[in-house]
Amino acid sequence: MKKRTFIKTAAMAAVALTGNYAVAQAKPFKVGLLLPMTGPFASTGRQIENGVRLYMAQFGDKVAGRTVELVIKDDTGVPDITKRLAQELVVNDKVDVLAGFGLTPLALATAPIATQSKTPMVVMAAATSIITESSPYIVRTSMTLPQVTLGVAEWAPKNNIRKVVTLVTDYGPGYDAEKTFRDRFLLNGGQILAELRVPLRNPDYAPFLQKVRDLKPDALFVFVPAGAGSVLLKQFAERGLDKAGIKLIGEGSVADDEILNDMGDVALGLVTSHPYSASHDSPANRKFVPAFMKQSNGIRPNFFGVSAYDGMRVIYEAIKVTKGQGDGQALVNAMKGQIFESPRGPIYIDGQTRDIVQNVYIRRVERVNGQLYNVEFDTIKDVKDPGKTGK
Repeated sequence: MKKRTFIKTAAMAAVALTGNYAVAQAKPFKVGLLLPMTGPFASTGRQIENGVRLYMAQFGDKVAGRTVELVIKDDTGVPDITKRLAQELVVNDKVDVLAGFGLTPLALATAPIATQSKTPMVVMAAATSIITESSPYIVRTSMTLPQVTLGVAEWAPKNNIRKVVTLVTDYGPGYDAEKTFRDRFLLNGGQILAELRVPLRNPDYAPFLQKVRDLKPDALFVFVPAGAGSVLLKQFAERGLDKAGIKLIGEGSVADDEILNDMGDVALGLVTSHPYSASHDSPANRKFVPAFMKQSNGIRPNFFGVSAYDGMRVIYEAIKVTKGQGDGQALVNAMKGQIFESPRGPIYIDGQTRDIVQNVYIRRVERVNGQLYNVEFDTIKDVKDPGKTGK
């Protein structure tokens, strides 16, 4: 009798467990996307959303028995709004992963929430080096400014550029770009004539560019957020810096692929270093670019688009590895160490730093088949964030 009761009880427990497992399997896997969909950085949000949706269109929304569901919130590029929306996504929507983050202040505002709630946070755009150190739940698929600035800092002194003025946007990524360029350029025998910083919001470059012209450097090194390059280049030409023989070099965001074709001839010859160009010559990218443009109704992909596409790949693989049952820490563990071929080239999520290791390309703006592209002419392979190379 006792034996039959035990068997019956065990069978009922097994059914209950199976039922709970089935319920868990049926529960959607929610990805909370925090993006600047309106305001001055809306193009970044648009690129990220299109990259995410393209990946899901190509690979489906079913992973390891879970249906991936997007919950998109417009943070307008304001940190306090990002923080409030992240809290709502975690508490009310019960998202499994937070993702997006168009600017560094937005990512840093969310980091404590990711830590407290033990929610993985995939950074698809923000690029200040310290971001991954602000929470053990952050994984990055974008880049860091030190990682991508080193390339042009090495290239410049080898190409008769000895005296430089730097001009950067006055926030975290700008400081990273400024310091990285300065340290490496000085190490290679260059001279910095001045370091200029312009406001993040509503910048007027004209007075800064006039100062650059008065200083007569060999080149102006610039970092501005993606989308701001067209205004800068327009004012660069209006102030006659190009005619004065001052070269323009920079971190690649100034030559944003989405708007590059509209910048006109003033962009020709601009040399930058960056991890992605729409013209990157690889089988994966030759498939990615037309697919993205179809998804986005004709918008050319830039770095944020490919970073978001790769970010979804990292999330999907983590769901697969954890068989759809992983908690926050298990998902982060499954994201670490991923190696795969992206449209931008080979990438690797460093298991120690949770930051991306990737190729950085030296590019020059050229006209190809009547359109402006960043044409790669040199490659620095497998670049880590230099601030974390010893970790």
